[in-house]
Amino acid sequence: MAIFSIAALASKYFVFTPSIPAIHSLKASSYPFSSTITRNTTTITATMSANPLNPRPHPSLEVSGGALDSFLPAFTTLDRPYDPYPLVCSNTHLETVFAHFFRSKPDVRYRRECLRTKDNGAVALDWVAGDDRNLSPNSPTLILLPGLTGGSGDGYVRHMLVRARKKGWRVVVFNSRGCGHSPVTTPQFYSASFLGDMNEVVAHVSSRFPEANLYAAGWSLGANILVNYMGQESGSCPLSGGVSLCNPFDLVIADEDFQKGFNKVYDKALSSSLQEIFKRHALLFEELEGDYNIPAAASCRSMREFDESLTRVSFGFKSVHDYYSKSGSSGSIKDVAKPLLCIQAENDPIAPARGIPRQAIKENSKCMLIVTPQGGHLGWIGGDEAPFGAPWTDPIVMDFLQYLERTKSTSVPISKSDQNTHTVEATVK
Repeated sequence: MAIFSIAALASKYFVFTPSIPAIHSLKASSYPFSSTITRNTTTITATMSANPLNPRPHPSLEVSGGALDSFLPAFTTLDRPYDPYPLVCSNTHLETVFAHFFRSKPDVRYRRECLRTKDNGAVALDWVAGDDRNLSPNSPTLILLPGLTGGSGDGYVRHMLVRARKKGWRVVVFNSRGCGHSPVTTPQFYSASFLGDMNEVVAHVSSRFPEANLYAAGWSLGANILVNYMGQESGSCPLSGGVSLCNPFDLVIADEDFQKGFNKVYDKALSSSLQEIFKRHALLFEELEGDYNIPAAASCRSMREFDESLTRVSFGFKSVHDYYSKSGSSGSIKDVAKPLLCIQAENDPIAPARGIPRQAIKENSKCMLIVTPQGGHLGWIGGDEAPFGAPWTDPIVMDFLQYLERTKSTSVPISKSDQNTHTVEATVK
């Protein structure tokens, strides 16, 4: 999620807590939640590996999937309990909001590359400055896909980037059209099912480093796009593996929950972020004809209204329901033919647990699922770096990627892309 004023919106739903123990640097007024909120007590049962040599996942985790026995040796910490930070994780909304506003943002100096796409659009690729000099051409390469309206400035993206860099990986953040201050050059943004930009980014990155194995990790809408891409490409997918985090999977279910209770705050906040992106490029959309409703998109009060007015028309869907029902990635799982790790939180307010395609993951020999009892959305405030540091998921993700890299002997080459690129230096604070 991009930066937005959830705190102001949240005040209509919660009273402020008087204090939070062990977090002395934050004022009480920073927490728009009552101290009487009770902890989510959903019980999760772990699926144990049939191989006695593999570590057993802790019962606080739901661990399953057709690739369970194959991938379980990758992980060094799944035998430990999911250990959420006290009080901060007592409520899914508190954890989600806390992670967004108070998670640290590691300093990273990016070198921006603007990639011109075949339809004359543009996306921004943010590489770590100096990596071309410091890393070998065959260093494993990781593409990061942020969530809706997110980009390379987000804390969860930077933490994952820094962790991968410490392991010697080359990392690039894929900022979708209009996100992370990337340029918008045509009257089209992106969608949950639009894979054109993903195809071109993967081809471009692979052509730059043909000797390197290529991987990708995505969060939220970025995860949905990644899984759709891996399913579309199936056995021909150039990626050696992927990681999906807090994926909404079923957009119809996610839309239903967006209309309920406190979730309306997220809905309003995300639609406001889309409004801001849209308004910066409104001139491009002025002369569009057909079913577009440009005034409604510019003043939308919900994601559904924005998608009905603009997104579904841009990508040829008959209605917003048609867009949601055909764009979720749950149906793509069966076609994924490269290693895929999915990590979800049972209490995720934006990616509902009932939308997780558990059976499809269980039936796919390339897929594995980890569901934590808590975590919120883009939260996972637990582990050694809680509450301000990296999410609990980051070590899990790197265990998986490192394991795939160790066991991967060759990469799948792709022919060199003929796209035009423009590179600029940028330091992001």
